[in-house]
Amino acid sequence: MGLDAFIIVVIIFFLRRTLDQSPESQFWRTRFNYGMILVTALGVFSEADLGITFLWDVGILIIYLLVGYVIYTVDQFNHKKYFIICWTPTLVLSFVFGTLETLAPSLAESWEDLIASIMIFSIIWGVGIWLFGRRQRKALERERKIAEEKEREYQLTQEIRASLEIEVSERTQALVKQKEELQKTLEELKATQDQLVHSEKMASLGELTAGIAHEIQNPLNFVNNFSEVSNELIEEIKEEIAKPTEKRDHGLLEEILNDLSQNLVKINTHGKRADSIVKGMLQHSRNSGEEKVPTDLNVLADEYLRLSYHGLRAKDKSFTADFKLDLDSDLPKLDIVPQDIGRVLLNLINNGFYAAGEKKHRLVESGAGEGFVPTVTVSTKRTPKSVEIRVRDNGDGIPEEIRSKIFQPFFTTKPTGKGTGLGLSMSYEIVTKGHEGSLEAKSKPGEYTEFIIILPIRS
Repeated sequence: MGLDAFIIVVIIFFLRRTLDQSPESQFWRTRFNYGMILVTALGVFSEADLGITFLWDVGILIIYLLVGYVIYTVDQFNHKKYFIICWTPTLVLSFVFGTLETLAPSLAESWEDLIASIMIFSIIWGVGIWLFGRRQRKALERERKIAEEKEREYQLTQEIRASLEIEVSERTQALVKQKEELQKTLEELKATQDQLVHSEKMASLGELTAGIAHEIQNPLNFVNNFSEVSNELIEEIKEEIAKPTEKRDHGLLEEILNDLSQNLVKINTHGKRADSIVKGMLQHSRNSGEEKVPTDLNVLADEYLRLSYHGLRAKDKSFTADFKLDLDSDLPKLDIVPQDIGRVLLNLINNGFYAAGEKKHRLVESGAGEGFVPTVTVSTKRTPKSVEIRVRDNGDGIPEEIRSKIFQPFFTTKPTGKGTGLGLSMSYEIVTKGHEGSLEAKSKPGEYTEFIIILPIRS
């Protein structure tokens, strides 16, 4: 088999390697198989001395042209075009030189060396272009694979991006819905908190009113008693005036008038006391935000300690407790909102009486209550830069693990129905934010609890 036939067989072989299992590939595989057989047969015949070598060479050239046509016209084989560029010169020269040997043997013999050199050069050209083409093809294949990988990565990225966008959209919708639900819940909680705060204020006002009712009874009793005595003295004056002038006892009249004057002074004093109590009640019932006024904290502490005690007595006739005052006489007047600080004191003192009373009740049930007296002590003290008000009870104290929570809204240690959990939180807000002070709690479980209000002294 000649060189040209061998080259065509190799080209067909490499073309067939590119085929897959598709029906179209099966079609070309069959054609290529036939082509390889035919080229091989023609190559063998062309090398045999049958006298018609030229015809076999023409047949091989026609098959090569058909192969070239297939490569250039069928998209499936376009990437093998470099085969034609590689071997066309060699095949054409082989056909020309073969024809020359047939038609002019003497001329071919004289040019034999030149023809051999040209053929060698064409073969080197073909091999070089073949290797270069394969190298370039491999480079292009690598680039194609890289491009396909990048394309796959890009497609994957786009799919992930689309998926993430959908997920983000769904998540955003869920968050918006959750936000709306939380907003609605927050509004409901605020409304509930406002109601609870209002209830706490009303409860505080109710306790204050009960204490005022008891506290105001004393000056009213004095007013009534001195009024009755004054009426009796007036009747005695009338009787004495009705006597003849010479029988009148002017000394007695003067003494009665003096007693009557003293009674009026006492009635006026106790009337002012009752008026002060009523004004305090009215101030307490108002909302916060009133103007700060110079206030004597000793008077405020004394008043609200008594009002708290009488209020608890009014609610529970069996309630018994002791209360003490330890007031610093050198206390300056502070600019405060009296009704707000009054609310704080009332709440702390009520809590103190409650804690001490619960301890008494527990000790009585266990048989160890003999000699224990529930006691609440309110003391005031001046420091260089502030005034301290301490409310101390001898109850069971506050455990260490919950002491940090007592100023949180809605946190309470009282049983359900006996506390809203807003008293201490409101008191903390009033002292710290309303008056720029501090409210602290000290306690020793089983022995005492002490709340310390610190209010700054301002020039």
